[in-house]
Amino acid sequence: MNYPTPEPDGLFGGRLVLRQPARGHRVGTDAVLLAAAAPPVSEGLIVDVGAGVGAVGLALAQRNPGAGVVLLEKNPAAAALARDNVALNGLEARARVIETDLFDAAARKAEGLVESAQLVATNPPFLTASEARRSPDSDRAMAHVLDEGGVAKWLRASLAILRPGGILVAIHRADALEALLPALSGRVGDLRIFPIFPREGEKAVRVVLRGRKGSKAPLSLLPGLVLHKPDGGFTPLAEAVHREGRPLFAD
Repeated sequence: MNYPTPEPDGLFGGRLVLRQPARGHRVGTDAVLLAAAAPPVSEGLIVDVGAGVGAVGLALAQRNPGAGVVLLEKNPAAAALARDNVALNGLEARARVIETDLFDAAARKAEGLVESAQLVATNPPFLTASEARRSPDSDRAMAHVLDEGGVAKWLRASLAILRPGGILVAIHRADALEALLPALSGRVGDLRIFPIFPREGEKAVRVVLRGRKGSKAPLSLLPGLVLHKPDGGFTPLAEAVHREGRPLFAD
């Protein structure tokens, strides 16, 4: 069983504080990059799908004071921490946790999550049951492994929450791009693919995807971000993204 750390952890130079498990699945660079990929939202609804303890959704709530935020999370332990983090960051007036299964269409409808969001941000579990042995830690397994339907099913359910013309942002393994693109084809246009490289000259390990529901605009491949210098420290841009919340895209 995982327990929250005694003291909250800080992101973005301490502007966002989070209670999270002391071990197992913890907030890291993927969440920071996903938040950095989202465009500004002046009003309306932002939904963080598979929110975990709420890092991405709460970062977006801080950056978009005119928007409401839903943290959608199935895992009861993570959802409980997300509720704590909403209060810890003083965002109770604009952010709420919905504890339900993304794939339960009736539950989504009951919560008003049908073509209602201006922005959906999601970090889907990276593996399918056929690709990896499930972790004995149930919380970690839920965060990392998808069952039948895989990431395509996850993305399509996320798109069902998004209004026509709304923006989807997602992060996933770079080697899963072959599965990601068919799930979005015909549903999302103006799709921008932003690779994330560990170091200069190395293969991308992540891709950030951002597109508009219903758009017919063509796909574009962007230069991407190199995370680390040869000495292991962050590159200047990666440092600015992590410490200052600098956006990945020019909006």
